[in-house]
Amino acid sequence: MKLLAIRRLFHIQRVVIRYRLDDLVFALPMLPWWLRALRLLMPWRWLPRRELALTRGERLRLALQDLGPIFIKFGQLLSTRRDLLPPDIADELAFLQDQVPPFEPAIAVALIEEQLGLKLEQVFTRFDQQALASASIAQVHAARLKSGEEVVVKVIRPGLKPIIRQDLAWLFLLARIAEKASADARRLRPVEVVGDYEKTIFDELDLLREAANTSQLRRNFEDSPLLYVPQVYWDWCRPQVLVSERIYGIPVTDLDALADQRTDMKLLAERGVEIFFTQVFRDSFFHADMHPGNIFVSTRQPWNPQYIAIDCGIVGSLTPEDQDYLARNVMAFFKRDYRKVAQLHIDSGWVPAETKVNEFEAAIRTVCEPIFDKPLKDISFGQLLLRLFQTARRFNMEVQPQLVLLQKTLLNIEGLGRQLYPDLDLWSTALPYLERWMRERHSPKNLLQSMQTQVEQLPHLAGMTRELLERMAQPHHENAPPPWRERQDGRVLRLLGAGLLTGGAVLIASAAAPLTLVAWPAWLMGGAGLYLVIRR
Repeated sequence: MKLLAIRRLFHIQRVVIRYRLDDLVFALPMLPWWLRALRLLMPWRWLPRRELALTRGERLRLALQDLGPIFIKFGQLLSTRRDLLPPDIADELAFLQDQVPPFEPAIAVALIEEQLGLKLEQVFTRFDQQALASASIAQVHAARLKSGEEVVVKVIRPGLKPIIRQDLAWLFLLARIAEKASADARRLRPVEVVGDYEKTIFDELDLLREAANTSQLRRNFEDSPLLYVPQVYWDWCRPQVLVSERIYGIPVTDLDALADQRTDMKLLAERGVEIFFTQVFRDSFFHADMHPGNIFVSTRQPWNPQYIAIDCGIVGSLTPEDQDYLARNVMAFFKRDYRKVAQLHIDSGWVPAETKVNEFEAAIRTVCEPIFDKPLKDISFGQLLLRLFQTARRFNMEVQPQLVLLQKTLLNIEGLGRQLYPDLDLWSTALPYLERWMRERHSPKNLLQSMQTQVEQLPHLAGMTRELLERMAQPHHENAPPPWRERQDGRVLRLLGAGLLTGGAVLIASAAAPLTLVAWPAWLMGGAGLYLVIRR
């Protein structure tokens, strides 16, 4: 295993040298002149390479392809951030979305037949040998089931796990070195971030998990005008094979085709934002790999555009506490309530509890005020987040690994929305939704549902009460204790049951302050009954 890891390291170094990626590093304007001069001492720079005839974007794209799925995923994320990248690099990285070179059709057929335990002709009346699309983890082929449905068959690339393990081993090593060498790196918690990414990418290798995610997302948006999710054919799904409905739509990046069918681009961009916030706050289940290669636009009603989402291998979810924190934080940003933003960071544990609110508030104001002087449509939420993180590092802010997927998805959505409609106002699109969500979250209906959930989560209380009632209802037998003892035991049990039921009811009804003056006597009464039962 160590030998394989060393070989992988040499492969990475060879790719960097072959495509002269060091040119991109040394071209960064913030590097001092003496550091740029060091490149002249690198021996490979004196050797001719035909790859130098390629553009810098082509070299970066080909290098990421050669390095494999983890690096391709990184390129996919970068390709959506045209506000951060030069156009020539962004255009080249866009080819990584679904134009990764496919593997041999014969290998795909053998893998599918091995997984299904059947020959292709026993399942499909037609199977296209040429791949319909090919990505970093898998490729898809068009087919038709015996029952007549047009489908796509997704199959995992062979031999991925050893390569991924080697790359992750190096990433973990670099993360540990960074944590030991830099206090700034420790605050970013790189080892935990790499650990989360390890889980995510290995989850993608299990297509049954992706099929379950797809079914859940389809159910969440059933009959929705915003988003369509294809049907999964579970009879033909296996860990390395996924068969789902074939969809027909326009790739979201094909702006010319969308314009030709007179798509309402403003509404399309705004609906992308609405879909994101709906998934995050209403469902707490969001598609976390929403790069352009996974998103299409329906051709049915261009004036009322509907998205089509595929490839649900990576999904994220948030706890109710995370949801509430995010909503309050974003709304505080909207209202320029910097003190509340600072306090929320402290309350949520993003920065240490001993942080001085006044100083943190002043630092946030210094970052935000110049940005908010621009029109809202010109403000990049992604850029704002980056500036805030840089500022918060001075206050020992730690990156929250559970929010890494959410941050990445939000950056994807903003980058995509700006491509579709450059004047997209992410803020004004999101604010009404968040305000409505906050009202509904604290409505009487939701409070009642929350109380019901708490009751359902206390089965031990229900079981204890049922046992008490059954004991109280048992008839007297010859071996039973004397009547006076039975009557005393009955009173003790009634005392215990009444105390537990009353205290439990008050606890549930007053979730915000469970130990109220009303609850204390009930709990004391129940405790006294319990003590007497134990004594007996």
